[in-house]
Amino acid sequence: MSDERPGDQAAPDAPVPDGTEQQPGSASEVLGAALGGAARRAGLDPAKQSSTGHVVWAAMGGWRGLLESILPGLIFIVAYTVTIDPATGDGDLWLALALSVGTAAVFTIARLVARQPVTAAVGGLVAAVVAAGFAAFTGEASNNFIPGFVTNVLYGSAFLISALVGWSLIGLAVGFLMGEGTAWRQDKRKRRVFFWLAIAWASLFAARLIVQLPLYFADNVTALGTLKLVMGIPLFAPMVAVTWLAVRALYPPDPK
Repeated sequence: MSDERPGDQAAPDAPVPDGTEQQPGSASEVLGAALGGAARRAGLDPAKQSSTGHVVWAAMGGWRGLLESILPGLIFIVAYTVTIDPATGDGDLWLALALSVGTAAVFTIARLVARQPVTAAVGGLVAAVVAAGFAAFTGEASNNFIPGFVTNVLYGSAFLISALVGWSLIGLAVGFLMGEGTAWRQDKRKRRVFFWLAIAWASLFAARLIVQLPLYFADNVTALGTLKLVMGIPLFAPMVAVTWLAVRALYPPDPK
């Protein structure tokens, strides 16, 4: 069976005629710099001699980042579930939203007081407020998860499209971090690895939607919230590890 993939048609092995790379190259360099900068801030720099465990832990933000990612959602689903009225089948939506947003606010304030970077905490607070807004405006607890669905659609589509057109987002970020720009596109092995890594990330976001959307339409808030947590960090961490190991295999450290 041939190992030909869709991305190969958009990124052929043969040299591209002069001028055809120029326009997308300039845009790709800007995008690659943005993606690479974000990856470096998250501790994902293949040029550094870091262990896989250290990289995954740094990507999650350590204990504080882990708590900031999990606790607001966990508190929402616990508070809503324990207050469900058997007669109506509904929980106390306002209490669950208040506790969830309040928890995210506490994390943000704690970082401000400690004069630590607040980007992750503020992002979590904004996400909690936006999600709460959807639920509060409609009065439906399940609508608290709509922003998450939108995020998965956007990220999944971006990774999938980037792979299919031969400009993998993973490749763009790594190319910037390794100082080779878009030169990786001339290497068939690197193109193939970056293609499949982008497909793997797209599949992760797609899997979340496939599993969680039926629960949303069934208005099963407890199961939906639980699966969102289960398909969050527990799937994100292994995917980061696989990506890191694959990239390190492509760029082995120089022997000393």
